[in-house]
Amino acid sequence: MTTVHEPTTAAGLSVWPASTTEPPHGELAVGGVPLAEVADRFGTPVYVLDEAEVRDRCRTYRDAFPEAEVLYAAKAFLCRAMAHWVDEEGLGLDVCSAGELELAVTTGFPPERIVLHGNAKSPRDLETALRLGVGRIVIDSPAEIARLAAAVGPDGHQKVMVRVVPGISAGGHEKIRTGTDDQKFGLSIADGYAQHAIARILDQPQLELTGLHCHLGSQITSVKPYLAAVRRLVGLMSRLYEQHGLTLPELDLGGGHGIAYRPGEEALNLTALARRVRAELTDACATAGLPVPRLIIEPGRAIVGPAGIAVYHVLAVKHTGDTVFVAVDGGMSDNPRPALYGVRYAPRLIGRHSTAAPARMTVVGRHCEAGDVLAADVELPADIGPGDLLAVPVAGAYHLSMASNYNLVGRPPVVAVRDGLARLLVRHESLADIRSRDVGL
Repeated sequence: MTTVHEPTTAAGLSVWPASTTEPPHGELAVGGVPLAEVADRFGTPVYVLDEAEVRDRCRTYRDAFPEAEVLYAAKAFLCRAMAHWVDEEGLGLDVCSAGELELAVTTGFPPERIVLHGNAKSPRDLETALRLGVGRIVIDSPAEIARLAAAVGPDGHQKVMVRVVPGISAGGHEKIRTGTDDQKFGLSIADGYAQHAIARILDQPQLELTGLHCHLGSQITSVKPYLAAVRRLVGLMSRLYEQHGLTLPELDLGGGHGIAYRPGEEALNLTALARRVRAELTDACATAGLPVPRLIIEPGRAIVGPAGIAVYHVLAVKHTGDTVFVAVDGGMSDNPRPALYGVRYAPRLIGRHSTAAPARMTVVGRHCEAGDVLAADVELPADIGPGDLLAVPVAGAYHLSMASNYNLVGRPPVVAVRDGLARLLVRHESLADIRSRDVGL
C-alpha cells in the first residue's frame, strides 16, 4: 500500500507519519510531540504510535473498499487503545488467540465483528470464541471440524469459513509466504482436501459455512497475486455450487499488503488493488453464473506499521575494521524482524541538528547475539556518539507483538501521540514484572 498522505516536505521523511515535522534545529516531532521529549519522559527504548495516522489509514481502507468488510489483523499490534480506535473507525477485527480475543472484547469491541484464525486452535481458543460469541471461526484443518461441532453442541450455532490454499506464491520473504501447499496453513484446493473438508462441514447442521478464506503472504507489493486468488477461489465456489447447490455469501482475501520501510521502496497500490479486485471478482462470478460474494480483507501492517516509531539511546560507537557499529539500548528483543526476515530500516538521528557529513554505519542492539542487527550499512552523521537518540520509522507492526524478554530485558512502553499530547498506552515491562513470574527454585 502506498502511504496514505503525501510525503512531508522534510527530506527523507516519506515513510514517516504524515504529522511528522522537522524544524531546522533538529527537534523531529510526530503528532505535534518532539520525539526527544517522549524519550526523556518515558525512557528508551520506546514505541511511539501516531493515533491520527492509524485512524486515517483505517478510513483510507473503508473509502477504498466501501462495499467490503475490512478487518484489522490484530497480530500486527494490539492493545486496548488500538482496539478502541479500530472499533470507532468502523473496522472489524481478526484475532489468532484467546488472548487477543479477550483483550478486544473486554475493551468493548463487538464480538460479532471478530473473526478467529489459527492453524492449531487450542481448546481454550475455541471455548473462549464460543463463550464470547465471536462472529466467525476460520477452519484450518479437518480435525477442527469435529472439535468445533462438539464444542458448539447439537443445539448451538456458529458461523465458519474455510481457509483454502490457492497455490499462489507471494510475499516479501519465504517465511511469510502462506499461499502455497508447502506451508502449515489452510487446506489445499489442488489435492481436494479443501473440498473434502467443506463436505464434512455441510454435514454438521450447527456449523454455518459463510465463505472461503485465503491469505497469500505478507509484504505483497503486486496486485496480480490477489487477482489470481480471486479466480481460483471463484472456481472453487463454482464447483461447490455444482456439487452441493451451495452459494457462499463471503470471500475473504486476507491481507499481506506491502508497505515501504525505507524511502524509495515499492509498496502495494491500494487504489489499484481495490479497483482491480472488484472488477476481477465481478467478471469471474458472472462467468461462473454466481452472485458476487461480499469481499472481506484483513490489513494489519498496512494500517499500524507506518504509524509507529521506535526510539533508542545510543550507548556506544565502535570501529571494527571498515565497519562502524552504533550500539543502542534495544535490539532484537523489541524488534526481531531484521534477524527473522532480513528487513531493512532507515534510522535517523533526532534531538539535535548535526552538520557532520554522513557516514556508513551499522546499528546494532545490546543483546548477546551476533545477529542482533537493527539496521545494516545505513547513513548517519559521522559525529554520532553515546547519548544521542536514534528513531526508527515504520515500527508499528510486529515489534511489540513479537517482542521477547531475551537477556531478561523488559519490553518497551507504547506511547500515543496526537495534537501535541503524549499518553502512555502500554507501560514498560519492569524487572519486577519478570521476577514475579519466576515462582520456584
